[in-house]
Amino acid sequence: MAVVGLGAWTGRSTQAVGAVAGGGTASSTGPVLVAVVVGLIVVALVAAPIGWALAGRAVRPLRELTSAAEGATADRLPEHGELGRYEEFADLSATLAGLYTRLDAAYAAQRRFVADASHELRTPLTVQRALIQVALADPDADATSLRAGHAELLRIGDQLERLVAALLALAQGQQGPVATEPVDLATLATEAVTARRSAAAGLTIRTDIQQAVVARSDPTLLASLIGNLLDNAIHYNLDGGRIDVETRSRGTRAVLAISNTGPVVPEYAVDRILRPFQRLVAPRKQSGSSGLGLAIVRAIADSHGADLRVVPNPGGGLTVTVDFAAV
Repeated sequence: MAVVGLGAWTGRSTQAVGAVAGGGTASSTGPVLVAVVVGLIVVALVAAPIGWALAGRAVRPLRELTSAAEGATADRLPEHGELGRYEEFADLSATLAGLYTRLDAAYAAQRRFVADASHELRTPLTVQRALIQVALADPDADATSLRAGHAELLRIGDQLERLVAALLALAQGQQGPVATEPVDLATLATEAVTARRSAAAGLTIRTDIQQAVVARSDPTLLASLIGNLLDNAIHYNLDGGRIDVETRSRGTRAVLAISNTGPVVPEYAVDRILRPFQRLVAPRKQSGSSGLGLAIVRAIADSHGADLRVVPNPGGGLTVTVDFAAV
């Protein structure tokens, strides 16, 4: 009996001690939790404005870039200083600066082209108007004079038609290929030379035409490119001069080369004659040249991703090489 009583007493004592210990742990944890919660709230209140300020400073360059882009127009593009000088966005700023520089050059070229085209169109239209006014103002005009005036009007109309066709060809060349199919430069070059034999009277045309297939191209645009190169070689040549036409395959490339004799072209003038309506000398005959031939060639070559090289010949004339991807 004594042993049983001792065990019961010991069990009750242990439960009592555990109860006291448990109660002490619960009472001491409460203030700690309160302190942690209060600390978190204080940290959040302090960190929120600091984080907001840091975030605002971080996105400030983007806001400046956005503001500069929104204010960009064709007449005013942002300068490099307006794009900010932040190291974090240095690459983006430099990329946008380069983009705006290219756009500025493109807009300037477009304005120059519009002015030149307006001048080229105004001259024949003015002559047409003058011829009509003279015919109407002459009370004694007879059939012979009227026929002569109408013949001149038809000639000017043909000139305008060729100019409009050249402008359309330039626009199509800048737009890029519509069809993408394999085209043999040899076939197009042969057809272009045959079609211009009469226009090249007094000139010697030598050909070295081999198969040269351009993998993905527009046959209409390539025919226009070759035709304009031949027309340029014919119009700006010398009496008794020469034209060399060559097509060939070179590895994975298809190459077209047209060389002609003619007036001496300075090296510094090459870029100029590739622009619309730029002529160094007058054509050798009244050929009705639009002044857009080499500009069309460059536009078509660029749209096909071809390498265009224009090199003045030492004795005069040019050698124009267009290097296409054959595969």
